[in-house]
Amino acid sequence: MNEIRQLQEIIDKSDNIVFFGGAGVSTESGIPDFRSESGIFKSLQKYGHRPEYLVSHSYYMEHTEEFFNYYKENLIFKDAKPNPAHLKLAELEKAGKLKAVITQNIDGLHQKAGSKNVLELHGSIHRNYCEFCKREYDLDFILKSEGIPRCECGGIVKPDVVLYEEPLNNDVLSSSINYIANADTLIIGGTSLVVYPAAGLINYFNGSKLVLINKSETPYDNLASLVINEAIGETLEQIKI
Repeated sequence: MNEIRQLQEIIDKSDNIVFFGGAGVSTESGIPDFRSESGIFKSLQKYGHRPEYLVSHSYYMEHTEEFFNYYKENLIFKDAKPNPAHLKLAELEKAGKLKAVITQNIDGLHQKAGSKNVLELHGSIHRNYCEFCKREYDLDFILKSEGIPRCECGGIVKPDVVLYEEPLNNDVLSSSINYIANADTLIIGGTSLVVYPAAGLINYFNGSKLVLINKSETPYDNLASLVINEAIGETLEQIKI
């Protein structure tokens, strides 16, 4: 395919690549996008609310037990395994070409695939902490807890995940901006680039090659050097390093 040849050429000529990925990177590992049509239908049918509200700070504060029920059922997929996209990105990093993976996903699959420099804009299901004493807990603690997970001190153990209405972590955000601003190639995959502030990161890119890999079109397609409307894993799997 001509597009794959173009992508291969861009990667071959670049030694400062940054990858920015969204939910589409994880769907090929069997993790559904909770904001998809089926995800919205499921949440409305079972919980009576849209998923954005069910994972909002307001819902967490006002309906804490129901929040955890929804969170455990819809955002945690403990047995998910890295797919070809995760694995190829880890290879690119090992080869010295990829400098950072910036992800909107919270599943930890990039690290599981072997990527070292992963910037998690929306946090991770694998980190949890007591809101009162700040003691840290792993994912199993959340999964095994009944109702609201509580620390030994009595505080609620909250996932280190950025909920709707909550700000992104400033350090992660500024580091992401720095990597994007200095990259010569930015590959964006599995995101429709409509969720802000994360989608706005593309505006910091000053390099020469912008590659967009997404099944559907994005508002930034006209700015890209290369647009591939295919699944990210199937696309990256064909790249030789």
